[in-house]
Amino acid sequence: MNTKVVIVDENNIDKDAINEAGLILREGGLVAFPTETVYGLGANALSGDAVKKIFTAKGRPQDNPLIVHIADFNIESLVKNIPEVALHLMRKFWPGPLTIILEKSDLIPGETSANLPSVGIRMPSNIIARELIKASGVPIAAPSANISGRPSPTEASRCVEDLQGKVDYILGGGSCTVGLESTIIDCTVNPPCVLRPGGITLAMLKEVESSIYMDPAIMKKPEADIKPKAPGMKYRHYAPKAPMKIIQGDLKKTIAKINEIVQNYIDENKKVGILATDESKDSYPNGLVISLGSRKFMESIGKNLFEALREFDDAAVDIILSEAFEEEELGTAIMNRLKKSAGFNIVEV
Repeated sequence: MNTKVVIVDENNIDKDAINEAGLILREGGLVAFPTETVYGLGANALSGDAVKKIFTAKGRPQDNPLIVHIADFNIESLVKNIPEVALHLMRKFWPGPLTIILEKSDLIPGETSANLPSVGIRMPSNIIARELIKASGVPIAAPSANISGRPSPTEASRCVEDLQGKVDYILGGGSCTVGLESTIIDCTVNPPCVLRPGGITLAMLKEVESSIYMDPAIMKKPEADIKPKAPGMKYRHYAPKAPMKIIQGDLKKTIAKINEIVQNYIDENKKVGILATDESKDSYPNGLVISLGSRKFMESIGKNLFEALREFDDAAVDIILSEAFEEEELGTAIMNRLKKSAGFNIVEV
């Protein structure tokens, strides 16, 4: 398959490119496109045959449901009902990085929902994404635009790296501003439950409805027999090519432990990658050190995480050692991704 790659400027959008990509989606093809979270790999959400192509291109397990992306608030045809709390969440956080799980209508095929009676829906804030959805004339089912299990792409070049020759069109549009997949909240239960942390934090959600809570299993290693209700609940995700360990505890002890482990690997002629922050990056005399940014600005940590893991792949490191972060607010989402990246390989200090 020949993959066409077009880069557009969100401040001066190429309508011809948007319309071309929209036509491909409408006719059952695959298009990678930017959102504020990560790049998505889109297909017509209402076509089971089109959606099947996503799973083939990504190598994605078919029991992993997809999120449906929309460009306006008219979702009545896609769902059976919209609880009042869901309406409040939509009004406050859409467009934006929040996916709301609702009971699906018969318009949504089983391929999109992984044969669940529910479906996740979100309205991206990225203008290119919304213009593409409008041009296609259909809701777009879209997981991240990468080979399944790899770090999600936040740059168009990473989509090309993973999907060249596997999809019809890659629509590039700059770096993703959030860098972490959307928060997912299940509104088919009462009180609503967060199934994946993201840029919309639990505290922000509680401002709308105080009873909203987070599934405690989110931060734990998933059971093998779980039937995922939302993307990312069951399978290893976001994983770099090299094995990864998270060193968790007091920062000074963490730095000392990482340096100790690094020396052991260097003695074995191994190339070590270290995932650090601005506050600690100069504390590591050996290894390839990548700073995610300052701990004072967790938004930067989240934005840079997946690209940093990709850079370690580029450098062909043998092992990655990562500092940990406090599991509160945005740090919860960051640690959720780190733990999955590391396969829950955590060293406590």
